[in-house]
Amino acid sequence: MAADQSQAPFQIRSLVTTVYAPTLLMGIGQSAILAFVVLQARDLGASVGLATVVFAMRGLGVMIFDVPAGLVLARVGPRKSMLVSILLIGAFAALAAFSPNPIVLGATVFALGAATALWMLARIAWVSNAAPIEQRGRSIALVGGSQRIGNFVGPAVGGFIAQAVGFEGALLLQTFGAVGALLLVLAFVHERDEPRVATAHVPTGLVRMLSTHRRSFLTAGLAMVALQFLRQGRQVLLPLWGDELGLGPAEIGLVIGFASAIDMLLFYPVGVVMDRYGRKWSAVPSMLLLGGSLLLVPLTGSFEALLVVGLISGFANGLGSGIGMTLGADLAPPESLGEFLGVWRFVSDIGTSAGPFLVAGVASVATLGVACVATGGVGLLGAGVMAFLAPETLRRRRPRDPAPTPRAQP
Repeated sequence: MAADQSQAPFQIRSLVTTVYAPTLLMGIGQSAILAFVVLQARDLGASVGLATVVFAMRGLGVMIFDVPAGLVLARVGPRKSMLVSILLIGAFAALAAFSPNPIVLGATVFALGAATALWMLARIAWVSNAAPIEQRGRSIALVGGSQRIGNFVGPAVGGFIAQAVGFEGALLLQTFGAVGALLLVLAFVHERDEPRVATAHVPTGLVRMLSTHRRSFLTAGLAMVALQFLRQGRQVLLPLWGDELGLGPAEIGLVIGFASAIDMLLFYPVGVVMDRYGRKWSAVPSMLLLGGSLLLVPLTGSFEALLVVGLISGFANGLGSGIGMTLGADLAPPESLGEFLGVWRFVSDIGTSAGPFLVAGVASVATLGVACVATGGVGLLGAGVMAFLAPETLRRRRPRDPAPTPRAQP
């Protein structure tokens, strides 16, 4: 008991070297791949539809491996999951960079998504176990913020690298980022500090988990499907529309990079808003503005106009910093955290996977502009679901409630 009482209270800064810095390095590479893999596919001879399918393979890999990743996480813990996923991401990024044709590129991008599923779950499991609920919004928003700083650096730097040496150089940023993240995890994430990822008799099964928590998945989960749908659609539509306008890789990289700069400025204020006023104050405005920005994309006809719309979309995306991860951590039952987060990611990543496929299908049948409008419309519907059907998951303790037992500091 005395040991528990003497334990230092949780400090957000304890996560800097264990989670935030590795996320930043991985984010630089991930954003470079997301910005330029569709253009790499085009450079290898793919049509707009096929290039979009190549992009979509990453989201498909994430979605298919979300549940297996949750089971792996429950068995081996966050540290080993981080190490394995970082190694795999770095290796698959190198293979993607030197793919000889769009088919091989799509296969490696799919594998990259599978490894990314484990990486995303492992870092959130670490944070959600370490941070009490009163600081969880800010703690997880800072994970999103670290990713967003990487989203600013990756496309901007990757664009100039692609302009100089080709898209292969931009994709290799992921491999170099993975090396740096691996060194940080090896140095600062220790097994003796590792929080336990609780699980109730693995595996409980996807169907049982969905049935037990069906209200959460049918409301908040459905809203997160729409949000991920928007985010993935935005990531493929902006570079493709820039290519349609005849912009070069450096200009496209600047559009995405400046949009991410606006995005990254909001992560901490948004975390404070989520912890003070509730999660809906983040999710609903984010989806409304993000959907609206995509409706404006077909109206742009120059670098400057696309940049303005990109900045609006970046601001909108920033308003949703960490919302999906925070909702998942809030709704997860303590006795099966790893499994629930895996299923939660699986459900929300239906949008991650479906977004680019819808863009590919609509662009092939109609035009890229129609695909922008269709994707934006999904965002408006998702905002309605979040506003009127999803529960508010911020639960404040009453003054007479005892304070929670301090958690082990990672």
